[in-house]
Amino acid sequence: MYSYLVNLSRPIKRSVMLLLDIALVPISLYLAFALRFETTTPFQIATESWVLLPMTAFCGVLIIHFFRLPQIKLHSFDTQSMTRIGTCAATLAVTSVVISYIFHVFTPRSVPIIFGAVFFISSSLLRVFIVLLLGLLQTKSGKSVRVAVYGAGTAGIQLVSALRQSQDVRPILFVDDNPALHGLIVAGLRVEKPNKLLDLASSGLIQRVLLALPSASAVRQNALVVKLSQLGCEVQILPTYAELMAGKDLSSSLRTVEPDEMLGREKIKLDNPEVARAYAGRVVMVTGAGGSIGSELCRQLLNCNPTSILLFDQSELALYEIDQDLRPLAEHAGVKVITRLGSVTDKVRIEKIIAGEGVDIILHAAAYKHVPIVEENELEGARNNVLGTQIVAQAAEHAGVERLILVSTDKAVRPTNIMGATKRMAELVVQDLHTRSKKTNFSMVRFGNVLGSSGSVLPLFQRQIAAGGPVTITHPDVTRFFMTIPEAARLVLLAGAYAQGGDVFVLDMGEPIKIIDIARRMIEMSGRTVKEKGSQNGDIELIVTGLRPGEKLYEELLIDHQSLQSTPHEKILRAKESRLTKEKTGAMIKGLKTSVSTGDKELLRDLIAATVDGYHIQETEMPVEYQQDGIV
Repeated sequence: MYSYLVNLSRPIKRSVMLLLDIALVPISLYLAFALRFETTTPFQIATESWVLLPMTAFCGVLIIHFFRLPQIKLHSFDTQSMTRIGTCAATLAVTSVVISYIFHVFTPRSVPIIFGAVFFISSSLLRVFIVLLLGLLQTKSGKSVRVAVYGAGTAGIQLVSALRQSQDVRPILFVDDNPALHGLIVAGLRVEKPNKLLDLASSGLIQRVLLALPSASAVRQNALVVKLSQLGCEVQILPTYAELMAGKDLSSSLRTVEPDEMLGREKIKLDNPEVARAYAGRVVMVTGAGGSIGSELCRQLLNCNPTSILLFDQSELALYEIDQDLRPLAEHAGVKVITRLGSVTDKVRIEKIIAGEGVDIILHAAAYKHVPIVEENELEGARNNVLGTQIVAQAAEHAGVERLILVSTDKAVRPTNIMGATKRMAELVVQDLHTRSKKTNFSMVRFGNVLGSSGSVLPLFQRQIAAGGPVTITHPDVTRFFMTIPEAARLVLLAGAYAQGGDVFVLDMGEPIKIIDIARRMIEMSGRTVKEKGSQNGDIELIVTGLRPGEKLYEELLIDHQSLQSTPHEKILRAKESRLTKEKTGAMIKGLKTSVSTGDKELLRDLIAATVDGYHIQETEMPVEYQQDGIV
């Protein structure tokens, strides 16, 4: 029934409301006589004034149409709507007086006043009744999600008004920290204390919490998100005032809480005028431009006013997508976009592009980065990550490129897998070239896990939760550093601005976080509950699968913490780490080329063990309590 009523066409809805309002005119006039003469059957008196009824009803049609009462949206029924009904009622009362004088009809002077008041009350109550009836039908249909709005301020009130237009969501109540608001009725909803949310969620009275505090700081919002995630309800958050300036409807601006909002720290602000100055007027080449980091680098470069951005990638699809995304923005910014397809292992192609396009700065983000894949394809991983880096770096040095920044990973520090080892070897190649370079400034940036990037554990958790579980983790004690894609890209750009040569830049990302804690929190914030081991209750299981080949329990960002130096930005650290000699680097490259050309995997692994400081095989057994069935 509810779906049928709300899906009626707008002309039909207006026609129904017009007929109801017209019917209220003679009914209200009759009730006015009844109230005036204090009788429920004023037939004799009304008969003497019979002409007043049809004439007022006829004029009422015109007056109701003139004031557009049928066009009042029921879910937006507010003081402005009531004012329009009141003005219409007053006009009807005056019209009845005029009709009485024209037709010399006996009508007590109080009747028109009572008539206007009765019409105003009945027309208003009619709309209130219809709204309540629709709400009742919506609840019985079971299709609407019952929500609590956290924040009874201006944004919360506007959000409730917008949500009342939706068939899928029904606001039930407000929650606010301000004690002065508790117990009040705001926008038709009662304001409750935050500590009542747990009982409401447990009883099923609310299924979702909408955080409507756009003026609150990121720290405050993150703290609330963590707290609300324990309710077992889905949590959505209203964007900041700056984001709302885009002019979106409030209800459409609601977004599900992103994983990075529950990491216990603010997004690090890396804005610095030095970044724009470092890239302004330059030709900047981004290798791996179609990847997660590469594409974000390209977007952020647009704000630095380079002469042109050269997009380089071996994936045609990835290159096409970033080109389509970037080109309209680049045209608006007055930046030229150049797309070049190819592999970083193609020496001739790389040299021609760098020299031919007059590249000034290279951001080298191209790499094979997925640990399990590289572990099974170690020779290709080494060819791309190490030899490809050497080819790009040498071509940059020969062409007199101003700067090259290598995008590396925390897995390069005392690696336990081939991917991390090849990235450390790439760092050694860049460090060696810097010692002999006369023009090109070489530097490196190390990341932790980048939220939302391809291969990140968080998108995997999201897919598993959406599928109903189970959510898989490799070990209950695994920890990782996390950063956002914009943070990672900005760190690369800042490294280019701060680089002195041979530097390793890292971002202070706070304390590492347990993967199992992230998994639990994401399950809870999706409105589900974790099914604990040995319990029949809960929605989604957490299963421990065991460490994958080459996976570490924890990551590090620096090899030598004693070499740390500050930079102009308090959250960015610079390290001067040990490097191989020219002879050892040459021997490493020679051995690497031999292993790749002959397909000798054992030679490659022996070379890594002899060259990469701290390389070892992870030998951590799963705790006994997880060895049987793996369920947490």
